[in-house]
Amino acid sequence: MTLSAETPASGAGPTRDRIAGVGLVAFGLFAVWEARALPFGSLGNPGAGMFPVALALMLAALGLLLALKGGGPALGARGWKEARPGLAIFAALAFAALALETLGYRLTVTAVLLFLIGAVERKGWRAAVLVAFGFAFVSHALFADFLRVPLPRGPFGI
Repeated sequence: MTLSAETPASGAGPTRDRIAGVGLVAFGLFAVWEARALPFGSLGNPGAGMFPVALALMLAALGLLLALKGGGPALGARGWKEARPGLAIFAALAFAALALETLGYRLTVTAVLLFLIGAVERKGWRAAVLVAFGFAFVSHALFADFLRVPLPRGPFGI
């Protein structure tokens, strides 16, 4: 019986799944640690910290299962073909988080969607413009006008 890079032996070294599982456990425990400042409450009268703690504990438990199961390819077995789009998406989300208060909801969402649809997905500019502007303005109307969720406004009240 031969083992391929897809199915390492159960005692094999670090795999992507095991590393991801350990990361999820660490993130879950960090979230529990941070949620300790919130009142926990009781089951009859839950506090603000109960739901974050419950979610974080579930995340840590599933991460532990993933780390113990440890299937998947070895860490260096494959290259990551989606690294560039992944980094572009991360950069777009970082831009959105930083620009939302300054540019406002509609301009930020339009810029992010234009970048993701036009540059990352390489769709035509017409499709990118239609989807970006349509989504930004329709979602703003839904949340701000219909649901009365206050969204940041940018320059000139846009």
